[in-house]
Amino acid sequence: MPFLTRTVTDERDGLAAFASQQIRQVACTLQGLDPEQLRTTASASAMSLGALARHVLYIGEHGPFAVLTAPGRASDDPPADLPDEEGHAAGAILPEAVRPEDTAESLRAALLALADRVEAGLRTADPEARIPVPDAPWFPRDLGTWPARWVALHMVEENARHAGHADILRESLDGRTAYELNARADGTQWIPED
Repeated sequence: MPFLTRTVTDERDGLAAFASQQIRQVACTLQGLDPEQLRTTASASAMSLGALARHVLYIGEHGPFAVLTAPGRASDDPPADLPDEEGHAAGAILPEAVRPEDTAESLRAALLALADRVEAGLRTADPEARIPVPDAPWFPRDLGTWPARWVALHMVEENARHAGHADILRESLDGRTAYELNARADGTQWIPED
């Protein structure tokens, strides 16, 4: 898995490449984790790598992002992610988001499959298409729709943020960095220059 996003040919290809690469980077951080590490909250937050992976999967499969990667799907299918009684939204990055059957490899495979769907969907998406803004308290109520281009760029932004979270969590767990993990995914060894 290359550390850098591949060279792109046009706007759609660029959106597809960058959006999918960030999901692949989250997947990369899961390599070699045991069940305990997958669920460990290695910082003051409630984030674990497993919960973060579940969140990236959730946002990729629901709401406005899914509209770009699953033609014909409504942006609030399933229903809008309104907070539950405790104020948590579906897909929140919480320890209980990790399912008993989840393993690092099963979540990694699911993320890589999502990245493939995102890449294929964005390559053919019309950047000018309008996507309904979901009815959720964290989205602006006065817009009605977003251009698909904006949603795709927001997908890059959202998943890049989470790829950074994942890098920090993984390094906190066992000291492995993104460079080493990307080399490992490529089947090569990372040898720092120093």
